[in-house]
Amino acid sequence: MTTPENELANNAKLTALARALRDLHKQLIHVETQYFGAVGSPLELLQLVTNHPHFAWLQKLSGLMAQMDERLDEPEPVTVAEAGAYRKAIEALIGPSENGDAEFRAKYNALLHDGTEIVMAHGAVRKVLAGIAA
Repeated sequence: MTTPENELANNAKLTALARALRDLHKQLIHVETQYFGAVGSPLELLQLVTNHPHFAWLQKLSGLMAQMDERLDEPEPVTVAEAGAYRKAIEALIGPSENGDAEFRAKYNALLHDGTEIVMAHGAVRKVLAGIAA
């Protein structure tokens, strides 16, 4: 049975997940920018992240984050099924889902070994995901 408390908990979990994903996304961009080379300004970085092939693989995560933010802006509470669907979509990208996006996962796993900040952000996302029913 769904109660108002459960619905609020789903919203809180999805909000926490969105925050954790933003930090992970930021860390991934930071490391990818180091590999890419010097970027002049924040506006140039935004243009690169959204348009340059070097950063294109991150758009899958960016798009999922945008969908989550849009859903959280809606007045209706997040259902257990919706929260679970977001969990599965994220796990398809960052693991441990075996039916994940192999191209994204290969690049993600390579960066996961390149910086402690990414490892910490990954751990924070996994911790929040563990609290969301699949």
